[in-house]
Amino acid sequence: MTQSVNENNTTKLAQKPSIQLFKAGTYKLNDLAGLLEVNNLKSQMAEITVTDNSNGLTVGFFAMQPGVDFEFVYEFVEYKVITKGKIIMRDLQGNKYVAEVGDVVLFTPNVTVIFDGESDGEAVYTAHRIADKMFAPK
Repeated sequence: MTQSVNENNTTKLAQKPSIQLFKAGTYKLNDLAGLLEVNNLKSQMAEITVTDNSNGLTVGFFAMQPGVDFEFVYEFVEYKVITKGKIIMRDLQGNKYVAEVGDVVLFTPNVTVIFDGESDGEAVYTAHRIADKMFAPK
């Protein structure tokens, strides 16, 4: 698989016409407890820039095991496809969303999401932005 590094020092996947296969476990996920400074959080993720043009696109992998809740503010469009288990979320109005295998969750810009500590699942996601260096795979 060919990869290049863009000016933000992140890997860019889409460089030329190709088919790329990412087998489960290809990328080591980052522990979010340390990155987000949330004690007892049991969640991991990694993301990679697909395109870095004006409509930047990122692909990522997310996992969460039972632990504590954590809050995240989405400033961009992102969708997660649940591939294993379930991810439980709430909005600031208290509405609860339970996403299970095969479900797709769409987050719009400027929405706060509370990921429930009862979550125990995995997802693949696409975000309409360039990957954040903090979440680059190890």
